[in-house]
Amino acid sequence: MSVILEFTIDDEAFSFGRVLERPSEMHLELERVVPTGEMVMPFVWATGEDHEAFEEGVRANAAVAELQALDRVGDRVLYRVEWAEQPTDLLEGIAETDGVVLGAKGNDQWAFRLRFLDHEGLSAFHNFVLEHGLPIHVERTYTLSERTEHGHQFGLTQAQREALVLATERGYFDVPSGTTLDDLAAELDITKQALSERIRRGNGAVLREVLLSSASDLE
Repeated sequence: MSVILEFTIDDEAFSFGRVLERPSEMHLELERVVPTGEMVMPFVWATGEDHEAFEEGVRANAAVAELQALDRVGDRVLYRVEWAEQPTDLLEGIAETDGVVLGAKGNDQWAFRLRFLDHEGLSAFHNFVLEHGLPIHVERTYTLSERTEHGHQFGLTQAQREALVLATERGYFDVPSGTTLDDLAAELDITKQALSERIRRGNGAVLREVLLSSASDLE
């Protein structure tokens, strides 16, 4: 059963945080950590107006071999950081223990949300943190079942969940669709309009949780 870990850590307490010095108005978000051979390549979004100063500061750091701008969306730029020498701390610990970065934001400090395949992975990460003296502050740990107990997954109401489960079981979302709103509404003994609203609002709740939780949970 997968386990979620949420924690914070000061910028100066780990290599990646120290490298990414930035103007105060810049906001950073770690997108993913990719092991490449013996190296760990982090990808990070930087949001703000002073990207030139940010890039100069990062490239001037002796630990950085290359900073590459990959994509630009408005005032957001996605960068890849390539190390001159592999740092043996937080990001390596995440990669070694097969942790998945669900969300990580850096302002005055970094807030991480990680997923591990099981409690063994979480324990391995915890041991890595202790061995390397990383001063993380654990906010909470939980399993997905703990978060979604009593049938209220993803913030769904019971009615929304009932509608989505039935629609999925009957193949409503398949292409081509295996049933119609009329048939589903009749089975639930509600109007077609009421069912449509439940499905749309339920889908919205699920999508917000799945796609936006990495941002909203770390505000």
